[in-house]
Amino acid sequence: MASPKLNYVPCADADGAHRMAYWSWGAEDAGRVVVCVHGLSRQGRDFDVLAASLVDRSAEPIRVVCPDVVGRGRSDWLKNPQGYQLPTYAGDMLAMLAQLHSQAPITDLSWFGTSMGGLIGMGLAGSPKLPLPVPIKRLVLNDVGPAVQWSAIQRISGYLGRTGRFSDLREAADAMWKISTSFGPHTPQQWLSLSEAMVKPLPEGGVTLHYDPAIAVPVKAMTEAQAAESEAALWTLYDAITARTLVVRGAQSDLLSRDTAIEMTRRGPRAELLEFEGVGHAPTFVAPGQVDAAVSFLLRP
Repeated sequence: MASPKLNYVPCADADGAHRMAYWSWGAEDAGRVVVCVHGLSRQGRDFDVLAASLVDRSAEPIRVVCPDVVGRGRSDWLKNPQGYQLPTYAGDMLAMLAQLHSQAPITDLSWFGTSMGGLIGMGLAGSPKLPLPVPIKRLVLNDVGPAVQWSAIQRISGYLGRTGRFSDLREAADAMWKISTSFGPHTPQQWLSLSEAMVKPLPEGGVTLHYDPAIAVPVKAMTEAQAAESEAALWTLYDAITARTLVVRGAQSDLLSRDTAIEMTRRGPRAELLEFEGVGHAPTFVAPGQVDAAVSFLLRP
């Protein structure tokens, strides 16, 4: 499998500026662009298998762009932890898209978002006044919707920010698997490959998880009442989406309920719904069946 190219884009924030890293696959001058954005504590290399498959199977030149959301992977850390919220992330994505558009005009734009990445995509696709180069044409929401189960937020808060220290990649991968079994079945090699970009070396030896522990601050500060208020705003965004939309749900997900997923097929863009058995939150799109479903949707005319 080919390797992606690492790029950076300068971004503004309330306390100054930072750089966001993004990984680019395929033809750098292609007008057709797919943006893949990861979940809360993950990073852009989660999409290596999906990105390579899109490039290989596309009948026309295509760019697949996989950012490390600020505070994760190769991106900078913010000075103020309160910046680790959706408005900052959406602003960074607009800066990245503007940079890509200046390098080669974007003529066709798709978005694949896992969990947090899906919420960012909903914000961009559901806000028609934002300065996107072109409207988002295809939107995949991977195990996320306007209503997020409060119990799942509490579960995630329990481990988020604990980046730890591990003797090597395998020990770190084993520790991550203990909190990620809901991702569904993976071979040992698949999980090791997904884990490799999730760690970075420590000066004193060993490795730690490759994100700023402070990304947990806004999540841990959230109350159930605030989550309910956010839900109303997210439904408003969802109802304004005009992109062709696919909602993917792990059949055992504790974050996206089946009732919410069904409601998403009836409101707004009237999404298609695809569920994967034996998976919770969230499908990783490494398994061939998952990859095939995403590629088929994202490469539609």
